[in-house]
Amino acid sequence: MVLKYCDSGNFRNYYLNNEPAYYLKLNNLKEIVRGLLDIHNAGKVHKDFHSGNILYSSVGYPLISDLGMCQSANNEKKLVKQEGIYGVLPYMAPEVLRGYQYTKASDIYSFGIMMNEYISEETPYNNIPHDYALSIKICKGLRPIIFKYTPKLLADLITKCWDAKAENRPTAKELYQILNKWDNYGYDDSDTKSQVNEYDDKIKLNRTNEKRSNNIQTHPQAIYTSRLLNFKNLPEPVNSDAIQSTLFSEGFDCQLDESDLNEMNQDDENNIE
Repeated sequence: MVLKYCDSGNFRNYYLNNEPAYYLKLNNLKEIVRGLLDIHNAGKVHKDFHSGNILYSSVGYPLISDLGMCQSANNEKKLVKQEGIYGVLPYMAPEVLRGYQYTKASDIYSFGIMMNEYISEETPYNNIPHDYALSIKICKGLRPIIFKYTPKLLADLITKCWDAKAENRPTAKELYQILNKWDNYGYDDSDTKSQVNEYDDKIKLNRTNEKRSNNIQTHPQAIYTSRLLNFKNLPEPVNSDAIQSTLFSEGFDCQLDESDLNEMNQDDENNIE
């Protein structure tokens, strides 16, 4: 087997080293979801879709890698074996965290998390442990922060991708059609065009060395490599208006309420295997 060498590294290396503007990001996202659409059209799901598995060639063209976990798609809500699930916690859909098998909609959730990472230039949940407490909070509706100056149309699309209900998420085909339209024809209304210009101006201010270091992994238990997880007794996934209303932020921070943490950590060790 001959594989293409991607000398620009992975997704995170690319945006940190190249500082792409909004419309280049839009083009890259379109190409990534096109690759995901090809996987789904082949009747497969990726199962481990995260920023470390998107690689860039020397010309900055994104390619989906690590297809070793791909399997035939199954849209049924079915529990998997009890030994656990494999993946990167921040990118895993809540239904997968609860032990249900991966579906195409689970890949879409992962794409939404990754899309927001690219737009915000912040790794998801980077200042808190990636543990049982976080998995509960995700099921209760916690999502990564959306950068305050993200154009509203794109922010709305991100939110749809990480909806708690798998059936509410767009398909890869729908995402490709939307992103392709925006990439090829831009936006029709002057308000969104103005938002794009403001985004490009504001994101530059978050590229100082100090802010960059805070936007990437800052907690020693924030883990961005795939691992085996086995969380027990997670709640039914919901969308939380209370949590969602706090997500738009000019800064980059994700805090869990202290009382929630105390409650969730009481049985932490008993619920992880």
